[in-house]
Amino acid sequence: MSESGSSAPKVLMLHGYSQNASIFSKRVAALRKSFGKDLELVFVDAPLVLHPVDLTGHGASADAFGAAEASTASDDPALTPRGWWKTDLTRTRTDGLEESIAQLRDILRGQRFEGVFGFSQGAALAALLAGLLERPHLHPPFLVDGEAPHPPFKFCVAVSGFKIAGPLSASVFADGYATPTLHVLGKNDILVVEERSRKLISVSAGKRVEEHEGGHFVPSKASWRTFLKAYMLNPTGNVPSPGLSSASQPASGASTPLTY
Repeated sequence: MSESGSSAPKVLMLHGYSQNASIFSKRVAALRKSFGKDLELVFVDAPLVLHPVDLTGHGASADAFGAAEASTASDDPALTPRGWWKTDLTRTRTDGLEESIAQLRDILRGQRFEGVFGFSQGAALAALLAGLLERPHLHPPFLVDGEAPHPPFKFCVAVSGFKIAGPLSASVFADGYATPTLHVLGKNDILVVEERSRKLISVSAGKRVEEHEGGHFVPSKASWRTFLKAYMLNPTGNVPSPGLSSASQPASGASTPLTY
């Protein structure tokens, strides 16, 4: 787990499939620099280490993952590709999701976070985690001494997010969730298309939706840096929209495979 050690409000950062805490931190370096000492971004490694079959078994090339520095052959933990769960072409399996939730429970019981920020698979989990903190008794293993491990988040940011499959997600989102959530969509995102993100948006009572002109990445142009910082410091305030950013912006978040 990576953090800056400041006394600023903490934001739990959940990376995308095939990334890890170190890679995600580097991909959003412009955001980190812009936030300065106003927000402390805490980057967390997913517990599942990915193997070559997890990266190539569904027809996605290495480039499609967007994390060229990740390596299944390296002993360097900063290069180890990770995921919050594994799935298949049907997208109905969520192997390892409960392990990830247990890990996050243990992190939440020891620290206090203002909110959560996730990208792609991490965004899907961020929204589920926000909903679960509102109704923790829906998943008894999430409880600590019969109670939630952490108060509900004040905000959630879901970039290229989607609704997780499976019974836990169906239960948590049955009546929607209330945590103020910023849903960021790429108009040219071909990995998490708008239709998939809209299924998550439909259960988000406290939703705000913003789009950028690019693809599957965290937008980090100046207008977006300003907007994201302002939103996270005042998620229920009247924060001006960042507007649409250029599709030519280099990817600041790693792409994820078609089957996450």
